[in-house]
Amino acid sequence: MSEFITIKENRDFIRLYKRGKSFVSPVLVTYVMKNKSGEVRYGITTGKKIGKAVKRTRARRVIRESFYELYPCIKSGYDIVFVARGKTPFVKSQTVKMAMQKHFEMAGIVLKR
Repeated sequence: MSEFITIKENRDFIRLYKRGKSFVSPVLVTYVMKNKSGEVRYGITTGKKIGKAVKRTRARRVIRESFYELYPCIKSGYDIVFVARGKTPFVKSQTVKMAMQKHFEMAGIVLKR
């Protein structure tokens, strides 16, 4: 799949916050929920508590890069929302990737190899 499907509608974010399963680490919060479309959709949230625009953009970039690396290992049919935390703009993408992988394993959405 060449195109990644993003979640853009506010109602989809709210649905995941209310009904999705959450996983927390110091650099990232992940919400996971099964969807009916059969495809993996993802969204990224960075609030103003993260910092000004430069830091929020860096946080989104680091999260997106980590997700793209782990995407082939994810089962299809899930909505995933990532929420950046205060440390996210200051850590390397490898740290975020390890936290994300741990969240995926805890959620049970990693394909068996």
